[in-house]
This record gives sequence, structure tokens and C-alpha cells, in this order.
Amino acid sequence: MTATAFPKISAEISTTTSAEPSLVLPPDRRQSPTALRIQRGVRRLFSEMGCVTLPEFSLVNGRRADVIALCGAGRLTIVEIKSSVADFRADRKWPDYRDFCDRFFFAIPDDVPEDLIPEECGLIVADAYGAAILREAPEHALSGARRKAVTLRFAHSAARLLHALADPGAIREGAL
Repeated sequence: MTATAFPKISAEISTTTSAEPSLVLPPDRRQSPTALRIQRGVRRLFSEMGCVTLPEFSLVNGRRADVIALCGAGRLTIVEIKSSVADFRADRKWPDYRDFCDRFFFAIPDDVPEDLIPEECGLIVADAYGAAILREAPEHALSGARRKAVTLRFAHSAARLLHALADPGAIREGAL
């Protein structure tokens, strides 16, 4: 796996009212405002459950998971965000994510009909402030080799993000 297989991450340093600068990631402009609010709520939910998450996680099959969560005992969960009925109907790539997680959920806002989401998937309803699991996702355990590969990719992506936050100028295309 080469370094260029990972997405470029950039960060900026902004000053707050305190003397210390705060590190802020720039907004992800690929997502709609609704999708970003859902993402925030989903990430808060998984944090409350003791999991850590990454947004826009690149998989080796070329797909990008909206949110991936790493939970206790190494369990991996992918959440696909659908911000509208049209968004759901236009996107049929979700089965491609199942090979990279133990559980798969859709996350929707409260104005998307719940019965639109396939029964074989978990269901989360979210807004910018939190989320709730309305239907648990069935477990489909990853093989040991796949779990290791996805977990290492998660760790590398998280470390790269931390590096970009700590030293934005050090990360450049093809580095790290």
C-alpha cells in the first residue's frame, strides 16, 4: 500500500479568543449541509457508545464510507448517510461497503421515510445534535485478515489526520 492511496488531508490553524491557537479541519465541501449535520449527530452517537469514528473513509475498493466507527473488540461499523429520498434512490453502491465492516447502517434525517431503508440494514435517525438507532444492524463478522487490513487503514488515516492538525505544512501530496 502506497502513501498516495490515502486521501490528502489538510488543516488550518485559527486563533481563538485565548492566546493558544486552535486546530480546525476545513469543512468538507463534498457533502450537503444536511449530510454534514447527520454526520455530526452520528459521530456523537458512536462517541457516546465508546467508539471512535472517521468521516469520509476511503476503502480499498475505491468507495468512500461516509462514517466508519471502530468500537470495542475491534468491531467495525460503516454508516452511509442519505439526506433525502432522491439521494437514496440515486445511490446503489451501499452493498459494496458490507465487505469492510461487521455492521452496516444507513443514517437519515427524520423527514426521510424509514420504510425506504432495506430491512437487512441498520437504521439511524440523526440531526446535528445527536442520533438514535431505530433498527440494529445485523452482524456479519469480518475475516481476521480483512479486519486487520481495515483497522490498519483506519489507524493510518487517523494518524495522518492528527499529523495534519499538528503540523499542516508537513503534509503534502504523496507524503506520510
